[in-house]
Amino acid sequence: MLELSVPPTPPVPLAALLAREDLGLRQIAGPSGPGIVIHWAHTSEMADPYPYLLGGELLLTAGVHIPEAAGSDGGASHRADPRPGGYFDDYVARIVAAGGTALGFGLAPVHDTVPRALVAACEAYELPLLEVPPRTTFSGVARAVWQLMAEARLAELRRVTEAQQSLAAAASRPHPVPSVLRRLAQRLGGWAVLYGPDGTGIADAGRRPAAETRRALTLLTDVVRPPHGTQTASGSPPPGDRVPRPADAPPRTSGAPATGSGLPTPSSATDTLEAAHLAAYALGAGQGFVLGVAVPRREAGDHTIASVAAVLLSLLTGEHQSGAGAARSSALVRLLLGAPPEDVAALLGPDRWVVVHARPEGQAPDAVAASALGAALGSALVDLARDVVRILVPADREPAPQPGWTLGVSAAVAPHDWPAADTQAARALARAHATRTTLVRHCSRPRLAQLVAPEEAEGYARTVLAPLAPHPALAETLRTWLSLHGSWDRTAVALAVHRNTVRQRIARCGTLLGTDLDDPDVRMELWFALKQM
Repeated sequence: MLELSVPPTPPVPLAALLAREDLGLRQIAGPSGPGIVIHWAHTSEMADPYPYLLGGELLLTAGVHIPEAAGSDGGASHRADPRPGGYFDDYVARIVAAGGTALGFGLAPVHDTVPRALVAACEAYELPLLEVPPRTTFSGVARAVWQLMAEARLAELRRVTEAQQSLAAAASRPHPVPSVLRRLAQRLGGWAVLYGPDGTGIADAGRRPAAETRRALTLLTDVVRPPHGTQTASGSPPPGDRVPRPADAPPRTSGAPATGSGLPTPSSATDTLEAAHLAAYALGAGQGFVLGVAVPRREAGDHTIASVAAVLLSLLTGEHQSGAGAARSSALVRLLLGAPPEDVAALLGPDRWVVVHARPEGQAPDAVAASALGAALGSALVDLARDVVRILVPADREPAPQPGWTLGVSAAVAPHDWPAADTQAARALARAHATRTTLVRHCSRPRLAQLVAPEEAEGYARTVLAPLAPHPALAETLRTWLSLHGSWDRTAVALAVHRNTVRQRIARCGTLLGTDLDDPDVRMELWFALKQM
């Protein structure tokens, strides 16, 4: 079958073009009805228009191409029996083969009447034939087609916009999922149903179609559902809505049962959608929820409206499947009420976590970018703190470099070590920024500090660094300078200060500590002390 290359604009019903009194068009052959639509108008006087048609056209001709042998009326014998091989028969057959929707024949100056053999051929091939009066130009017909298209497009945009607004309002109501389904069914004039990950209907709205249509919709949703969908414990819906899987049905791509929706029959429902157009939309990234839609006829903009509803339902059902949102909310409340992190961490899942500090390149982060980064790293625990994004990521989800971001990653720790991991991530980010590396991880291999008792190491650090205690900026500058092997330029970049400021601060540190910072032994001792703080 010929695939039509139709434009994205809404088609124009042929009846709407015939209703234009300014054109005076009259249909004299072929079928008629609201289902006949045209996508554009094209004028051609070629004897074989097939190579010049894309499909869906109203082809306009004045009959210049008709040879004299065919005659103006085609002859009585041709009118009575449009035989294969006759000129008009071949001409109409080629138009139909090219996907042409209708033929418009202009009267004068070549022909005073439409050839009767052409009328007979259009009847035989069921191609609508329009008589174009002498006063109507072909350009006027084409202009009318585009005007009707523009009006249809405007009406479609208005309908989609109003539907988007009403669906968004429904999503903000106390019972958002049923409200969105009800509003979607109203806008499409059909039936909308939400299937859960196990294939069971959760909620529905609108005119319920016949059992055969429901069965077909269930099979369709079974196809689009992600492969890891699970079955219910019982494996089947209530007996009243059970639909057996036919033997010739296509193989399923998931474990969801290919049965009916399992929904109770609404009091106002009737099986009125005998012939329906079906559509299914998988919600979210592998959640397993599917939106099913059945409408008696497909209108322009239906797909866009249903897609908007699918996005809203994805947001509304995203946390419903795992309960992660409720768990995070509970954890936050407990922390605010004084619970220690280790007691709250169990609500979040894993036993070990890493802290990630991130900074975008060239601009300050915003809430949208921070959330997107968290999603890319596999965590919704995101904190936007001025110029740095902090993310708590389960240790089993190894953070990877992200385009446009510089990342510092801590070692994997238990919840009671989260504050230490936060410090590790901050230092790793500073090192990554200074060395122009996309991702730096905190080194977790055995260290020299492990050979010294923690309390002794801490006491040593306090003693050695006591002169710098009143000057936090000096201590941080010394730490960064030592970590970057005494590089003035990279330290300046890491601290966002001028290199002369770094030189002045390091000189001040040497004076306060009373030591030579060019001595590698001194640097090693100071670095050890700084690592304990």
